[in-house]
Amino acid sequence: MDKQTAKQMFGCDIEAFVEQIKGCVTYKFSGAAMVIAGLMSDAQEEMAHGDNERARQTLNRAKHLMFLAMDGDLTLNIPR
Repeated sequence: MDKQTAKQMFGCDIEAFVEQIKGCVTYKFSGAAMVIAGLMSDAQEEMAHGDNERARQTLNRAKHLMFLAMDGDLTLNIPR
């Protein structure tokens, strides 16, 4: 996928986004599931404020993280 298509789809550089997520506290202590849930909540808020395009991009970022977790590239849950 070219960078322009990815930017339209995700609203950001998705590779840089994933690397940023891997370094965040939520991912380190809870795993990708909590990050994905947070992104879904963000999308709900964006829709409530009428920003459907941004919500679509946020949901695409959440799906991308889910697919990475399903492929074993991210940890979905950190055991407590």
